[in-house]
Amino acid sequence: MRYLSGGESHGPSLTAVVEGLPAGLELYSKEIDHQLWRRQQGYGRGARMAIEKDRVEFLSGLRFNKTLGSPLTMIIRNRDWDNWKEKMAPEGKAPANLEKMTRPRPGHADLAGALKYNHDDLRNILERSSARETAMKVAVGSVARSLLEKFGIAFFSHVIRIGAVAAEVETGNLPSLAKKIEKSPVRCADSAAEKRMIEEIEKARIDGDTLGGIIELYITGLPPGLGSYVQPDRRLDGSLAGALMSIQAIKGIEIGAGFRSAQWRGSEVHDPIIKDKGTGINRSSNHAGGIEGGISNGQPLIIRLVMKPIPTLTNPLPSVDLLTGFTSPGAVERSDVCAVPAAAVVAEAVASWQIALAFREKFAGDYIEEVEAAYQFYMEKVNSRLQKS
Repeated sequence: MRYLSGGESHGPSLTAVVEGLPAGLELYSKEIDHQLWRRQQGYGRGARMAIEKDRVEFLSGLRFNKTLGSPLTMIIRNRDWDNWKEKMAPEGKAPANLEKMTRPRPGHADLAGALKYNHDDLRNILERSSARETAMKVAVGSVARSLLEKFGIAFFSHVIRIGAVAAEVETGNLPSLAKKIEKSPVRCADSAAEKRMIEEIEKARIDGDTLGGIIELYITGLPPGLGSYVQPDRRLDGSLAGALMSIQAIKGIEIGAGFRSAQWRGSEVHDPIIKDKGTGINRSSNHAGGIEGGISNGQPLIIRLVMKPIPTLTNPLPSVDLLTGFTSPGAVERSDVCAVPAAAVVAEAVASWQIALAFREKFAGDYIEEVEAAYQFYMEKVNSRLQKS
């Protein structure tokens, strides 16, 4: 499978073409729209979320809610386009009174993008580098999620830190806490931490500042055997890390015990392989986070992502005006104070797509029944070996 997306933050729409889906997969816009709605939630979001009511439209590759095997084309229209038609017009001449954006924001793609693409108007960079693009990431990932959920694979996310406030939540209980997390304005299952996180966000808002945090993903139902050790680019942990790092503002990834592994001895880090009367071969812990040797091992996949604070500040840092050469504050765009809860939903979608790639590599087929047959055959073999050993 593969996809390409296009569209600017204040352009007419976001578009994606997805290729390689098996024919016969049921897709419903309401399910994708629900994921798009989840992305727009979260305490600390900006005014843009009050404008956009994201909805997906299918333009090709779907008939009567079933994929055809041909490319699936999706579009999400930008309602804010009505306010930007002159400034972002795809054709014609620029308005005489068009004000160029020339003050790059520290921490954003503005300056590096201007140097790379030789632009003198930073809006040409920020319109595509904007996190508005993650709306289509969620739509595409939701298509992959629809495929994976047919095979019992489930995705959960929660926020374990915003700024200086850390939550205390037992990861093993995450699926049972899902309803509570979905109701939390900061996607946090720790009620005491939730309150302090909201207070922290309000303080940052008053100061004209922004906040980052840490997200934890928990993915259950993965079969053992996704990914491979035979080539570096086929390792599941490597591909997941690369994809998740492509989300705007994500600056670090760890799987399982991650950086904590550096403090422990090998006898403390590695998960003993045991024989359980009920399940056969199993493990007594999950410090590996569900991946060993670049391959899923059948345990829950646990990933943590570090998100830096958003670089658009209403109390901006010093910068240099590229037009005049004078020192000046960085540009101020409408933005969020904290988008960590929303980024958790984006991370679910990005992980869904990446796991679906590995799943389709393992369980090939041009139509869904063919994929199901391959999966069932393989799982029967795996379960038989685990039980007999």
